[in-house]
Amino acid sequence: MGRRGPRSMTDLMIDGSTTVITRPDAPYDLSDAAAEQWRTIVASMPAEHFAPSHYPMLTQLCRHKVESNRIAQLIEQCCEKKKGKTFNLNEYKLLTKMQKGESAEINRLMRSMRLTHQSLMRPETARLRPTMTGLVKAPWGDE
Repeated sequence: MGRRGPRSMTDLMIDGSTTVITRPDAPYDLSDAAAEQWRTIVASMPAEHFAPSHYPMLTQLCRHKVESNRIAQLIEQCCEKKKGKTFNLNEYKLLTKMQKGESAEINRLMRSMRLTHQSLMRPETARLRPTMTGLVKAPWGDE
């Protein structure tokens, strides 16, 4: 025999057939650095945000992020003053061109998966809208 009386709010909210949504783990073919990027991105979004169809794009996003970090390290090494070495402008141009390409690809992948700041913030909460205060006098005010 069941419980008598009305059901409690807890009983109404918790259904016996609820499923727990787990966050996807990084694929095994990712490097350790890329897998760390995967975990960071997945942890920053709600658990149900990523479907299995998103995994290939997310994998590529993580790889591009790691490559971007490596290129940034090479640019720093190129810019450091070393004894007896002169600044190599051609190497610097090549590295910044590579970094620009990686940034564009990261941006494209993040937009397609709706991971950018603009896609996460609602326009009305991002900033306050300007008010008309002070521009128009209230009709009941003194003249």
